[in-house]
Amino acid sequence: MNMLVTGGAGFIGSNFVHYTVKNFPDTKVTVLDKLTYAGSRDNLREIADKITFVEGDICDRALVDDLFSKNDVVVHFAAESHNDNSLHNPEPFIHTNLVGTFTLLEAARAHGNRYHHISTDEVYGDLELDDPRKFTPTTPYNPSSPYSSTKAGSDHLVRAWVRSFGVKATISNCSNNYGPYQHVEKFIPRQITNILTGQRPKLYGAGENVRDWIHVDDHNSAVHTILQKGKIGETYLIGADGEKNNKDVLELILELMDQPKDAYDHVNDRPGHDLRYAIDASKLRDELGWSPHYTNFRDGLAATIEWYKQNEWWWRPQKDTTEAKYKELGR
Repeated sequence: MNMLVTGGAGFIGSNFVHYTVKNFPDTKVTVLDKLTYAGSRDNLREIADKITFVEGDICDRALVDDLFSKNDVVVHFAAESHNDNSLHNPEPFIHTNLVGTFTLLEAARAHGNRYHHISTDEVYGDLELDDPRKFTPTTPYNPSSPYSSTKAGSDHLVRAWVRSFGVKATISNCSNNYGPYQHVEKFIPRQITNILTGQRPKLYGAGENVRDWIHVDDHNSAVHTILQKGKIGETYLIGADGEKNNKDVLELILELMDQPKDAYDHVNDRPGHDLRYAIDASKLRDELGWSPHYTNFRDGLAATIEWYKQNEWWWRPQKDTTEAKYKELGR
């Protein structure tokens, strides 16, 4: 199999490439990545000789068409994905998440590729903290940020191209990922690297916002399950029953790193901060037989902390610039 992975130098995408190379050695992987601030060839350094890397934009029609003509399967991770950045400047999110997805779908339409679209649970908006419900594939879309609204739009484009043009596509909406190679602007690696650099971790508001955490390797094993067993045109939600509020996550990080549980500062909450996400992954589990490896969040978090301890060479160059940007925002 020849597989094209867009955004394969980013956090989830690079972990997917590592997972594929390790578990599917007969698959020839090509990575297409624009190498914005959130993508780095260092994420793929250990397997650079086992893949083909192409630096480029998913909005480049000629390049995309050429790559689709040479690959059977396309997995689309490429996205602008940081909520804070979308509030500061929405334009790149429109360009990459909407125009980029359109460009890929047109190429898939022309070449008949098997196409899988990576999306987010944020397209559904949020739930009240005391609401017993979880997101399902039939939950109405209700995005609340420029980021989530552009991801919602890209999902709708995929469904339209399946129905109108017969594109062989599936969609997955996943809960919050954590694990190796995640940029230090994100919640969990920011707190870990703050502690490692002698800075106090930061908690938005009261820290009551709930996320449904999943280790990135479990996300990527689910994507492979969907590629192998998923039904064309269907949407599958990926989650590992990892609901935790931000305060509990931060205090667990401090505990695992031998710090006092109250050794952090509260900072201004971000505008429109969604209250709670929760995934019902029963369709994926029951119909396709998938299950996560990390059934205990504490174990996955401990493994993630250890990775950041052992790989300072990777995250250190990002740290000062990221914290300077947060300081400007008062967060």
